[in-house]
Amino acid sequence: MKIIDLRSDTVTLPTPAMREAMANADLGDDVYGEDPTVNRLEAMTAKLVGKEAALFTASGTMSNLLAIMTHCRRGDEVILGSESHTFLYEVGGASAVAGVQLRPIRNDERGMMDPNAIEDAIRTENIHFPPTALICIENTHNRCGGSVLTPEDMASISSLAHRYTIPVYLDGARIFNASVALGIDVKELTRYSDTMAFCISKGLGAPVGSLLCGPADFIERARKNRKMLGGGMRQVGVLAAAGIVALETMIPRLAEDHANAKRLALGLQGLPGLLVEPHKVQTNIVQMQVLKGDARELASRMAQRGVKVNWMGGDKIRLVTHCGVNAEDLDEAVDVIASLQRERASVSAG
Repeated sequence: MKIIDLRSDTVTLPTPAMREAMANADLGDDVYGEDPTVNRLEAMTAKLVGKEAALFTASGTMSNLLAIMTHCRRGDEVILGSESHTFLYEVGGASAVAGVQLRPIRNDERGMMDPNAIEDAIRTENIHFPPTALICIENTHNRCGGSVLTPEDMASISSLAHRYTIPVYLDGARIFNASVALGIDVKELTRYSDTMAFCISKGLGAPVGSLLCGPADFIERARKNRKMLGGGMRQVGVLAAAGIVALETMIPRLAEDHANAKRLALGLQGLPGLLVEPHKVQTNIVQMQVLKGDARELASRMAQRGVKVNWMGGDKIRLVTHCGVNAEDLDEAVDVIASLQRERASVSAG
């Protein structure tokens, strides 16, 4: 049976050019700073996003945790979105490992936090309070349907944070999706954060990795924290090589994923028992609300028919486009979902 995997853009496989680069990569021991391919990836990354330095890490979750560990002391507090990846999907690492407290602020449907609500949450100096040490922003926003924050959105939070001398960290796992969607240089978004990270293992198609970026002294402290977490990966240039190819070749093609997501949403629009709003699709994530029936059950039935998706809890299903699926695959997926909804309606009527 043909499988159309729309669970995430993390399921992408390396391109032939990536596999060739991995096979031929110059290698050394990265813990000693001697892997030339890693060094090249980190240097080109820092230049690309407008930061002094970068650090190759195993995952976006590791980058996010390293950022919190490096910015904060134990007992500090971090302000972040109520729907953020760090708050919901990173196994409580910020508390369990970094020893910090998370203070969630409501994300609106665009993934934006109200600057007034952030300001109200900033701790004043008081012997009873944990100090506010960091504000985290997510762009694009996973739980909010791949929505994009604009430079103006970013600037409003950044200027507030810096007024209180609080650094800003950007969880930019899919930041290149945001820059492509807006048609702007990625530095127009990253300039409003003191530190940031992005994943090469999502829409960019590399098999493994994330890059944490910021001032050189911050990155050196993060490098030591990475070692503490067991993230010293030795001859990891074999993976960094794929990241170099990803940055050189895969960013412009994200527009294709966005067009495919819109195509998918338009195909799903109007199917009985479902709610999909194509006008809200900005990047490569489509949210489908199941109005009639059980969303978890529908996701399971879709998988049985060869269309894999993620149930997001409640009545929500997420579908993600990526370089591993094309327009024809998405049309087939729509046909499968339409068939399943007709079957459900027939059973209900009977």
